[in-house]
Amino acid sequence: MNLGRTLGLFAIIAVAATIMFAQEKPKGKENELRTVRGTVVDKEEVPVETAVVYLKNLRTQDIITHLSDTDGTFRFSGLDLNVDYDIHAEKEGVTSSTRSVSNFDTRKEFVLTLKLDHNKKSAK
Repeated sequence: MNLGRTLGLFAIIAVAATIMFAQEKPKGKENELRTVRGTVVDKEEVPVETAVVYLKNLRTQDIITHLSDTDGTFRFSGLDLNVDYDIHAEKEGVTSSTRSVSNFDTRKEFVLTLKLDHNKKSAK
């Protein structure tokens, strides 16, 4: 009977260890994601509502857009840490400078202010 109890105890420990390690894996995936957020402002530093914020994935060349909220804020989340991104904002023919988010920068969250102060035709 002692052998049966010992084997049962080992089985319970093995199941518990498997469950514990299986629960830790999703956390690692979260650590591989980044967020870029911030505010779009005009020349006078006043927040700009409904500016189009462009986020370009430099690996795939895909572009995601978001409209700034009533307080000028925007947010892109779930971004790959291993990818470079360019981000800029536009509204009514005026654009911000393009900012870069590098994969060499290990920060999980970037907070940017995008200032609308260039005419779109003269901006790169």
